[in-house]
Amino acid sequence: MLKQKKVAFLGAGSMAESMISGAVKSGKIRAEHIYVTNKSNATRLERLESRYGINAVPQSELPYADMDIFVLVMKPNGAADALASLKDKIVPGQVVVSVLAGISTGYMEENLNSGQQVVRVMPNTSSMIQESATAISPGRFTTEDHIKEVEELLSSMGKVFLIEEEQMDIFTGLAGSGPAYFYYLMEHMERAGRESGMDGKMAREIIAQTILGAAKMIIEKDETPEVLRENVTSPNGTTASGLNALRKYNGGTAISQAVHHAANRSKEINRELEGVLVPS
Repeated sequence: MLKQKKVAFLGAGSMAESMISGAVKSGKIRAEHIYVTNKSNATRLERLESRYGINAVPQSELPYADMDIFVLVMKPNGAADALASLKDKIVPGQVVVSVLAGISTGYMEENLNSGQQVVRVMPNTSSMIQESATAISPGRFTTEDHIKEVEELLSSMGKVFLIEEEQMDIFTGLAGSGPAYFYYLMEHMERAGRESGMDGKMAREIIAQTILGAAKMIIEKDETPEVLRENVTSPNGTTASGLNALRKYNGGTAISQAVHHAANRSKEINRELEGVLVPS
């Protein structure tokens, strides 16, 4: 049962705080069972301990043997040192969860103990409000029970999707980078509103509510985006005119290319990062 497990966050930045906040608010893990540590920022640790009632400790004082799950949330270039440090302190029955972009399960397994249970995860920035789309890909040795525990932990940040690791790059293009595409769309819609004399803040709220409603329609209705689009498009109407402009200026192509370019860059980062990572 996850509520009885002890979780250690190695890294105390914004992503760690998002995950800690979600876990504490959801009640999925008892606050006193959550530990967080970092290399040197004691002030940050004190703030997290005060805010969430968790245990913030220096790395030298983390009770490694008592932990069930370790979550790596430091900067990716610190992964090699973190794995090297963990290797001598943990056993395969404990689970290592990596939130680090570009760090594969294979790399973690190669740099930890034989048979170590590892899981690679990819949340997005909406984890800050517990609305993340989060992917998880388990390593070769991770048990079904531990996969379920990691899923339950991450569900405190939003919705979790279990995917094959080879799909992680396209997931990055869709969800990891996806919020930025919508912000870019909203930015230009808001600009159109201001150009027509509407107050910018009001335009922003209208756009946000419109996107929220469209997203809920996709989630709650058993219909594809194509069908929903056709349902709201009358011949020669305003929506048809707007869609024609999107087609004229290759809006659809631009969106799909954004996803593919982000996915390709994710592949490149994986190769670049794992090619240069060595413990310091």
